[in-house]
Amino acid sequence: MARKVRDWAQSRNLSLISTLIGVLLLVIGPWKAGAPSSPSAFVQNVIYSNRIAIFSKSYCPYSMRAKKVFKDLKETPFVVELDLRDDGQRIQDVILDLVGRRTVPQVFVNGKHIGGSDDLYIAVENGQLENLLSKE
Repeated sequence: MARKVRDWAQSRNLSLISTLIGVLLLVIGPWKAGAPSSPSAFVQNVIYSNRIAIFSKSYCPYSMRAKKVFKDLKETPFVVELDLRDDGQRIQDVILDLVGRRTVPQVFVNGKHIGGSDDLYIAVENGQLENLLSKE
């Protein structure tokens, strides 16, 4: 009887472990394989996987201004240069749906949308940026 219970418990543990490995492979597999498959998934991943995220265009003076704010603060944002990506227009469409703006830059800190360059400067002035950056 004790052997049957032990065999059943081992079988159950093995089944549970196999299930957990399967779930992990489903979750981690696509992430390890590369970028998320859709622009929407990419945008969400960038916003929530990075402390500071900026959707930018490399030639845009407002984007350069926003990046300089973080450089001056000795912070390193994750920057997506939309003009240098094949899917940049689709990403910009996702951002429009998400925040109601299509303009660049669009700045996110700890998953919170700050806004564009002018909004970022206001957040610096009123202490909002410092508060967001102090949250880990």
